[in-house]
Amino acid sequence: MEGKVADSERATGSYSAEVYGNGVTVEDCQKMIERSLRTPTVKFLMEHLQKSGCNMPHNFVKAEKCDQNVSGGYSRGKGIIVCNNHVNIQDEVNQVVIHELIHAYDDCTAKNMKWENCAHHACSEIRAGHLSGDCHFKRELLRGYMKMRGHEQDCVKRRVMRSLALNPFCSETAAKDAMEAVWDTCYNDTRPFDRAP
Repeated sequence: MEGKVADSERATGSYSAEVYGNGVTVEDCQKMIERSLRTPTVKFLMEHLQKSGCNMPHNFVKAEKCDQNVSGGYSRGKGIIVCNNHVNIQDEVNQVVIHELIHAYDDCTAKNMKWENCAHHACSEIRAGHLSGDCHFKRELLRGYMKMRGHEQDCVKRRVMRSLALNPFCSETAAKDAMEAVWDTCYNDTRPFDRAP
């Protein structure tokens, strides 16, 4: 579908987040994306994608209105979508772009990456949740989660399950089993970073 990411494609690493407010215009979101592309973490990820031989056309990251209640998504061969109607501030756009770039990196560098495989999808979601800063303590507090110890891993698990729920190939049981099976390996895989930022 032109202009929309189909449900089966959206499952290729969608960024499911709590959505507040009414969003911004496509034009304003695209400007926010341009600012995001100049941030150190995004530049670092883009450089590593290029070094890995990953194809990123000029419009690899673009703003679009989304029907689903997600902030963005990555689709193989299409790039990254930031959902203008579900983001309100620059920090949200930055988080979506970083999260989706990690999916793009995984898709490009992993051998035989299959997004319909719950374990593959779970692994990339674990990595994106852990490495993007989605679950930093401040963000969790703003979401209303007050746990002092273990908040980051609980947050990553919660968000992995929310994203896998959008994958039509993963039942809730299959998603949970897949996440638990790959957790240690994928949580500790910090590529292309030396350590979790």
